[in-house]
Amino acid sequence: MKKPIYMVALDGSEWSDRAAEWAVKLAKQTGASVKFMTVISYSGFQFVNAMEYDYIPEMRKEQEREAKDDILAPVIARFNDSGVPIVGEYYWGHPVEVIREQIKKDKADMFFAGRRGRSRISDLVLGSVSNSLAHTVGIPIVLVP
Repeated sequence: MKKPIYMVALDGSEWSDRAAEWAVKLAKQTGASVKFMTVISYSGFQFVNAMEYDYIPEMRKEQEREAKDDILAPVIARFNDSGVPIVGEYYWGHPVEVIREQIKKDKADMFFAGRRGRSRISDLVLGSVSNSLAHTVGIPIVLVP
């Protein structure tokens, strides 16, 4: 029998931290593993001027560093001694598309997200992300307050 996999979307907010906490708590009870993920929003169609073009590689490196060091690493470290197998990854792309793709690729059994994000705009995005995923992934989605 396949070991359950719980995926958790992290954005560095207290709400996503609580989602991680609930996922690990449930994983302990069910013998599941947990995959923390964060998505760096990126559109290949973003317009940049000539001056910005030179800074794109540095901006990308800083965004990746933030995803790894400021968002994923602290949460992974917090649950390192939980006894639950945990991995953390970051991805580039549109959050709904990336999360949906990873849920299917990893054959996740449940998806956790905080009810709110880091800003009002994040709240709107999270709402639309959660809503879109609820209609397309076919697995339980847990929104943690």
